Parts: sequence; C-alpha cells; structure tokens
Amino acid sequence: MTATTDGSTGALPPRAPSASDAAAEKTDLTAARRATARATDHLLARQDPAGWWKGDLETNVTMDAEDLLLRQFLGVTDPKLTEAAARFIRGEQGADGTWATFHGGPGELSATIEAYVALRLAGDAPDAPHMARAAAWIRGRGGIASARVFTRIWLALFGWWRWEDLPELPPELIYFPKWLPLNIYDFGCWARQTIVALTIVSAKRPVRPAPFALDELHKDPRCPNPPRPLAPVTTWDGLFQRLDRALHVYHKLAPRRLRRHAMRTAAQWIIERQENDGCWGGIQPPAVYSLIALHLLGYDLDHPVLRHGLASLDRFAVWREDGARMIEACQSPVWDTCLATIALADAGLPADHPQLVKAADWMLEEQVLRPGDWSVRRPQLAPGGWSFEFENDNYPDIDDTAEVVLALRRVEHPDPQRVDAAIRRAVRWTLGMQSRNGAWGAFDADNTSRFPNRLPFCDFGEVIDPPSADVTAHVVEMLADVGRSHDPRTRRGIDWLLAEQEPSGAWFGRWGTNYVYGTGSVLPALAAAGIPASHPAVRRAVGWLERVQNDDGGWGEDQRSYQDKDRWAGRGASTPSQTAWALLALLAAGERESEAVRRGVRHLVDTQRADGSWDEPYFTGTGFPWDFSINYHLYRQVFPLTALGRYVHGGPADAPLGD
Repeated sequence: MTATTDGSTGALPPRAPSASDAAAEKTDLTAARRATARATDHLLARQDPAGWWKGDLETNVTMDAEDLLLRQFLGVTDPKLTEAAARFIRGEQGADGTWATFHGGPGELSATIEAYVALRLAGDAPDAPHMARAAAWIRGRGGIASARVFTRIWLALFGWWRWEDLPELPPELIYFPKWLPLNIYDFGCWARQTIVALTIVSAKRPVRPAPFALDELHKDPRCPNPPRPLAPVTTWDGLFQRLDRALHVYHKLAPRRLRRHAMRTAAQWIIERQENDGCWGGIQPPAVYSLIALHLLGYDLDHPVLRHGLASLDRFAVWREDGARMIEACQSPVWDTCLATIALADAGLPADHPQLVKAADWMLEEQVLRPGDWSVRRPQLAPGGWSFEFENDNYPDIDDTAEVVLALRRVEHPDPQRVDAAIRRAVRWTLGMQSRNGAWGAFDADNTSRFPNRLPFCDFGEVIDPPSADVTAHVVEMLADVGRSHDPRTRRGIDWLLAEQEPSGAWFGRWGTNYVYGTGSVLPALAAAGIPASHPAVRRAVGWLERVQNDDGGWGEDQRSYQDKDRWAGRGASTPSQTAWALLALLAAGERESEAVRRGVRHLVDTQRADGSWDEPYFTGTGFPWDFSINYHLYRQVFPLTALGRYVHGGPADAPLGD
C-alpha cells in the first residue's frame, strides 16, 4: 500500500489499556519520574557557565595519527604530545593487532596503517609484539596498496608512496563555473573544503624525508605499488579512471603561469573561509590539509593564518586522566546545547529556569547572520541558520537550525521579541534551503550530483549532501511547531518522507545509526504535523520497532547496518540513545501504554547509573555512513532524558501554535 498524507486508509488503532496495564504503568511511571529527576540534575550540572553543553565527540585513531603526521611534516613535533597521542592509540588497538573505526567493529585497513605509522613516529619498534601483529594483519589485507586514497596521500608526503600512483586533482578545478559538472560546489561542504586544499598539495607533490622505511607494510616489498586494473571503458568507473590518466598527463603539461594562478586562487579561497578561531569549517580534516597547502605555497609557521590554524587544532584535543590525548574530529556545542535544552524542558524543568534562559541566550548569540557557501545556490536568501560548532559561520546547517528553533520555543525568555525575530529568520532561511524534491539536506540545497562520488580520488565516505529523512523530519517537526503544518512546502516534505519509508516500515538514518534513528526522527515529525497514529505508514513503523526490540527491552543498531541492512537493520546491543529514539517514535505514535514502551522505559531506568547518567561505548552517530562513525558522548544523556520526560509528561513541553 502506498502511503499518502491521507490517513483514512484502514488500520487498527493502538490497543486500549487493561486494568493490569494500568497497574504496571503506575509502577513504571514512578520509576521513570525518579530516573528523570536524577538525569535532570546530572545534565544541569554539566552546563558550562557560558550557557552551552558539549560532550566529547569520539571518532577513531586516524584523527590522532594524522595530527602526529601533520606535526612531523611541518616540523613542529612535541615529545609530550607525541607520547600522549601514542598512549591513546595503543589503548585503542584490538587483540588481533588492528584498529576499528567504531566500538566493537572489525579491524579497518587504512585506520590500522595510519595508527601503525603514528606509533612508529612515536618510537614503537616494528618488532614489538603489538606492532608485529598489526603489520602482519596489514600485509594479509593487501598492504599499503589496498589502503584508501587519503591514507596513501599521507604516506606520499613522506615518500612512503609515489605521488604518480595517486589520483590526480588539479587546482584548476577552482575555476570551474557552478553550472559545469564537477565544480567545487557539487561537493558537500566538508569535502569541498578538503578538496580545494588537496588540489594544491596534489599539484606540489611534496616529499619530506621519512625517518624510517615501511617495507613491512607492503604485501610484496619488491613491488610496493602494483598497478590497478582498469574497469571497462563502458562503465562510469572505467570512464573516470581514464579521465584520471589524462589528468596525470596534464600535470606534466599544465601551463606554469595558469597553474600558479590557480593555486593562488585556491589559497585565497581557503584563507577567506578560515574561521575566527583559526579553524576551517569547525572540523579537523580541512584544517590539516589547508595548513599543509598554505605552507607549501610559502606561508611560514609564524604567518597569522598558519599560527592561528595550528593553535585551533589544540582545541580539538581531549586530555584523559591517564595522560592520553584524543583528538576530536569536530566539536558539537550548538547541537548538544539545543538537544539538552529540549531534554530538560520536556523533562519538566520550568520554561523560565535560569539555566534554560542562559542556554537560550548563548544559542541566540550563535545565529549565523552572514552568507556562506550555501548562498552560491541561494544568492537571494537572507541568512539565519545555526552551525554545529563554536565557530563556523561559512557552513550553518539545516539540522541544527531546526533543533535550535524547537529548543528556543521551549524557553520562556525575558526578551520574547528577540527570540521571535531569531526564529523568523531561521524559518525563512530553512524554507529557502528546501531542495527541488521537497526535502532537505544538511548544508546545501540540491547537492545531489552523482559525479563527485565517481572520481577515483573519492573512495572514502560521502562527498555529496543529498536530502535525508532525518534532517527533513526535524525540519517538518520544527515547521509544525511554529504553525506551518499546512504550508505547501511542509506538505511536500511530508509527502517525501512518506515516499521514503522502507518496505520494512523503517526510515534510513543518514546522520545517526541508522534505521532506529531515521524512524525515531520521522514519527515525531509526522505526529507534530498532524498525521494520525492510525496512518498506515505509522502503523508499519510501529510494527518494525516492536519486531526489532531486544530481549532486554532496549533497542540498538550496529554500524554494519549501513553495509548489510538485511542482517543488521535495527539489530545490535541495546544503547541508551537508540532505546530513547525508539521510545520517542512509539510515544509519538500513541503507544504510551504499550508493552514495548513499558519495557523500553524499564530498560532506561534499570541501566541508569547512580549519578543519573548512562554509559554508552557504542557509536550511534555518523559522519559518513559506515566510513566514519561517531560516538557523541552527550547522546547517552540527552535522548534518554527526553524520552523519559515525554513518557512522564505525555509529550513535548509546549503544544504547537495553530496554523
């Protein structure tokens, strides 16, 4: 049956509660109230005096390894930092000698190579048992030659790999107009910032003398760079492989004057996008490549751009009690603060509570009021979004903007006109960022070209930003909350969401893992927009959530669902955040008295720690589905509190305005 916004098609409503259900609910409700109070106290205590919240953002050891490689390349090594990073990297190694990209995941070749090289830079001997195990595993998986392009770029910087055997990326790409396929604005903003810098690195092909050889990481040291077979010319892969060969020829023939000008233009593009804190886009990968690129063009380490850029990287470091140093790929204060505000308000904290007002003040100051790269495709649209990080005015994102608006509307602020003005700007900007298909991506509108993913250079992670169900759902929920449920643009978003539902009843989750996140985002949005609980799409989603609930009452989903949804969709060890997402969906679908909800609530209550927090070693967030996984350390606090609060109080703290 095809789902539509018409909820009149036949479906059984939720089951009416019995007397025994009512008694069980009373017991569960008492326990949930106590857990909610403890979690509220715990979260309030974690707020920064400035008004924001931020949990650690844990990814994998490639961040730490590349930080050491950058410092080695620039000649700014520090023994204390090197040992602290090495301590963290060693602690993340698995018993088989590998490094995974998420908790409990399989060993990953490129991450293992980068970790191994970083430990060698830190002084670990190749014949040490932990190093020998890693090297043997690497060789068994094809060695360096089988690593992703980005790993081989890092190795080429030190002569461990030949530049000639890497895909070519010419700096002249900066000149391509936006209407031409493969212009820089066809890439997602995170890839765009990285690729512009790497065009300079690719053109310069620098090599710093390596302090040691890496023969032990080649499957066959006598043939370290084996040729890769060409795909048939009739395929996209084959076509782009031959294009890459042509670009290698162009590298030798490129007019020097044109190339120098292209690199200067790319450098200017990079410098114009440096944030006030010295970083680029608030994320670590573009920062490290931008520093290398500018340094290759003659910017010395004392130049303000490089000095501030290097200083910004120190702010990504998390020092642990054992002396280990973990590097965050980025930081999430805006995202964490709006989610914490929603959680506390839905848990029953008074809307005028001083800490909520302080959070609202901080969020209001963070609104982005100048154009960024998004305006290339929306030149007439006035700004008004929020970004994810402390400093990132170039790339506000639609997901954060939607959630910040929902958070601000839960706070009774002493200056309501200021809040209303900020919300009006945000709603106008968000509506203007709608893609042609009626949905929303994260950072850009209509960033859907399939050409960038075809490039041999782009063999790691998503490099485009198409609309996703989770972002679109958050926007629809926000638009409904501000009284725009019947706006034609909102209805187009709803129609798109209903059409995107999987046959199983779930929705794919782009920015959280995975179908549990997607479904946990969509059902609250549909409910907020007036789609009845009896709607067939809602009932199918409820049925799927009930089927995948774990025996312990919780929900979990492993990152492997992105590669193998038949085995892993909705499957994995129960986690607090994913259990909460399922509960939010079921509560929105009118299932408050159901056995599935009661079991889920009991799971959260039973797994809560004495201090009101939850533990969650598993990764439930994504940067790139499967390729780059994230453990947001505050997810384990804010989402369970939101779910418990809505279970206790019956729904979000403030009802939507009328249309």
